[in-house]
Amino acid sequence: MSTQTDWKSPQMLRWCQYLLDSYAYWTRQELIPRKGTTYEQASYLFNCSFVVVSHQTREDPVLNYGNQAALNLWEMDWRQFTRTPSRMTAEPVNREERARVLQQARTQGYIADYRGVRISSTGKRFLVDQAVVWNILNPDGNTIGQGATFSVWRFL
Repeated sequence: MSTQTDWKSPQMLRWCQYLLDSYAYWTRQELIPRKGTTYEQASYLFNCSFVVVSHQTREDPVLNYGNQAALNLWEMDWRQFTRTPSRMTAEPVNREERARVLQQARTQGYIADYRGVRISSTGKRFLVDQAVVWNILNPDGNTIGQGATFSVWRFL
């Protein structure tokens, strides 16, 4: 599976900082070790063993970031992943629950310990467990997206 290097763009390096800063703001913990340059942090995030995904705020959000673990799990390359409506990561039967969780995170800032079923691009179903979903803020404190991370999943 090929990966393009779009995560290295200046826009994505900035997005990764917003994602990391917001995670720390809401959870009072760092998602990754925050050392080195912006590029080094983004590289660590992209290559870490746990899943990190995000989408921007809009009516029907499209995924705008997925690290290598996410790309592998959803069986997509960067280009496919970042053109996928976020809702498509869940089967139709699970989309209402997914929407409820995202709304809960929007209201509370973040939720921890989320559990739900997702589906890869080839139809493989998997259960996500102990996921954190959080609002991504810009430096002005405005919500500009939502992120999710998890390290526990199993195929069904």
